[in-house]
Amino acid sequence: MNTLNFDWNATAFFQTLTQENKLCQSKGYNFAKCSGLDGLEDFLATMQTVTRAVLVSDISPGVTDLNNAPRTRRVKTVFFVCRHALGNMDARNAAMAELREIFRQFMSRVLLEKSRIEQGILYFDPRVQFTEISPYFASGCACAYFQIAVNTMTDLQYRADEWQQ
Repeated sequence: MNTLNFDWNATAFFQTLTQENKLCQSKGYNFAKCSGLDGLEDFLATMQTVTRAVLVSDISPGVTDLNNAPRTRRVKTVFFVCRHALGNMDARNAAMAELREIFRQFMSRVLLEKSRIEQGILYFDPRVQFTEISPYFASGCACAYFQIAVNTMTDLQYRADEWQQ
């Protein structure tokens, strides 16, 4: 791989945030990986002992832009999950407030790390959307996610030695 094709390890980054965040630790958030929304559903089906989790999807949609300076955009999805009393809207609202606060705290670290990471020729999209998942998706469980997009310059220089003649 060419050194211009810098890849950010979002999984390791958000695992570290989960482990270092005081709110996540005090509330017992576990870190896990999943494969998109289907993987989140699989995880929720096994939540007998885990009540709170931060999950990072190991799949990452992306696009390569061939105009001007070639760059590749990758999107990473981070899910937050918090179980609550089934049918209790006050408990659900408290769980959603907790998820919103964890998102805020995570974004404060992303902003802090932004300039350091950008030195590696990797640029965060400044707009990060936080989405709350419908209460009908998982009864008794508040779920939300955000997607963070990163752009990196991509070396698309043709090299004859990479091809058969």
